Amino acid sequence: MARSLTFLFILYSFWLLLSGFFTPFLLASGAGSTFAIWLLARRMDVIDREGFPIQLGWRAFVSYWPWLAKEIFKSAWDVTKRIIDPRLPISPTLIEFAPTQKTDLGLVIHANSITLTPGTIAIEVEPGRFLVHALTREGAEGLAGSEMDRRCTELETA
Repeated sequence: MARSLTFLFILYSFWLLLSGFFTPFLLASGAGSTFAIWLLARRMDVIDREGFPIQLGWRAFVSYWPWLAKEIFKSAWDVTKRIIDPRLPISPTLIEFAPTQKTDLGLVIHANSITLTPGTIAIEVEPGRFLVHALTREGAEGLAGSEMDRRCTELETA
């Protein structure tokens, strides 16, 4: 029940943030819309441990997301330099490695983090096996046993 009420609170807060209007009619409309979405989500049974992972808590916001944002920026800068370079120093590579995550949620977080990072795309994701395309050989070699893998494993055990 706590997960469900937290979902409702976050959904309405997000609506308020995006709306920016605080007239009684719009506040009531937002509350009604949020409540309807909450009812649908409960009916579809998507407010569970994987669909709404509040167990990640503030730890994800404080440590993981800032670190991932920094990694995305570094990768975007690297990809930009390679594109601008007239020699176009790329070496497209496929790499297969075994991630250390044990849960589906951990695997999804890791695969999405790889895909969000410019220059890499998670192509196939299975328990114990990732197939990733990287723009450079160096980027591909840095994936197995990486800091990202370690941090995603830490998140799933939170």
